[in-house]
Amino acid sequence: MNIATNDPHHNSPLLHAGAALTQARLAVVLLHGRGGSAEDILGLADAFGLPGVAYVAPQASEHTWYPLSFLAEREANQPYLDSALARVAAVTSQLQQGGFAASRIVLAGFSQGACLASEFLYRHPAPFAGLIAYTGGLIGNLIGPADLPGSQPDGARPAGQQLAGTRVLLSSGDPDPHVPWQRVQQTAELLAAMGASVTTQRYPGRPHTILPQEIAAGRDLLQTLLT
Repeated sequence: MNIATNDPHHNSPLLHAGAALTQARLAVVLLHGRGGSAEDILGLADAFGLPGVAYVAPQASEHTWYPLSFLAEREANQPYLDSALARVAAVTSQLQQGGFAASRIVLAGFSQGACLASEFLYRHPAPFAGLIAYTGGLIGNLIGPADLPGSQPDGARPAGQQLAGTRVLLSSGDPDPHVPWQRVQQTAELLAAMGASVTTQRYPGRPHTILPQEIAAGRDLLQTLLT
């Protein structure tokens, strides 16, 4: 991890695949996992196989958005976590300046990237088109059990309806070596409390990867947003 700066992900490379941004009907921000790359996660563009969709993927400094587990206290992952969130904010802002309303932008990621995408949606609520989180959840401590509506991540805003209309797919294996299913459930409850339309998919015994069934579910969500 680059420790020479308090903003290690600032202006990191941004890769593109799929439809041209000037012609796309939908833009998907893809966030790679720990040890992965923007080039790797852009493979989802071919896997989804949908025309009219542009995909952009920022590259994390040294292939890691933050150094510790996403279950650690948020302060323990600073300044990298704030830098990562700022990079996602910059990418979505760039898309909006290019003519994409939030309602035409989907956040998506795998593992650490899924955690970052989920956290960004929670911390920067807007009527984004959707979130596809393959094996991820909100970052930091959560106060309260999974079955307690209103459980809040540390330092969180009160729940509201800022995500009204946002389609959310939370998909994960159980057990997973990095992401407890309870955290996926907690994330679903919190995003639903903010007005999102949330679908969870649990795959017992699934390894830390993305299954063809999950790709199909993500494709279906995107196809719905295109119609």
